[in-house]
Amino acid sequence: MTVHDRPFGRYLEEFEVGDIYKHWPGKTITEYDNHLFSMITMNHHPLHTNRWFAENETVHGKNVVVGNLVYSIVLGMSVPDVSGSAIANLEVESLKHPMPTFHGDTVYSETRVIDKRESASKPERGVVTVETKGINQRGEIVCEFTRKVMVWRKGMGPERQRPYGDEIWEES
Repeated sequence: MTVHDRPFGRYLEEFEVGDIYKHWPGKTITEYDNHLFSMITMNHHPLHTNRWFAENETVHGKNVVVGNLVYSIVLGMSVPDVSGSAIANLEVESLKHPMPTFHGDTVYSETRVIDKRESASKPERGVVTVETKGINQRGEIVCEFTRKVMVWRKGMGPERQRPYGDEIWEES
């Protein structure tokens, strides 16, 4: 019998400058997603939540998905491949929305490693700099950002555990 333990995040040694991670799956952003996020975050701008306003008083002629939702989704897509076992997200160096995202658009994301270094003061960790892009179904970049992530070196971080043992597979 083989036990497959899915990796979630990476250690410093597993990042190589230039590597690209194509995150899966994509996410179709619905009107509901946008309205809920807007209300939760107190962003009541009618561009995001009022169809009549968006159709009659904006340059796009339709509702635009709030940018922080697009950023959050694109960032979230990268977590299993990049920061799932990170110590901390240290900073977002840049955040751009070159194109708007609309209700019904499907967003995908990819991340490229642009730098990695060992910590000068804490040998058990390092810092990885990555650039992540969100791309819609038309191939347009709708979100891009660069961030620094503090990660463990291999064998130095806490071991993954579960609150139960292997006895769940023992024959009764």
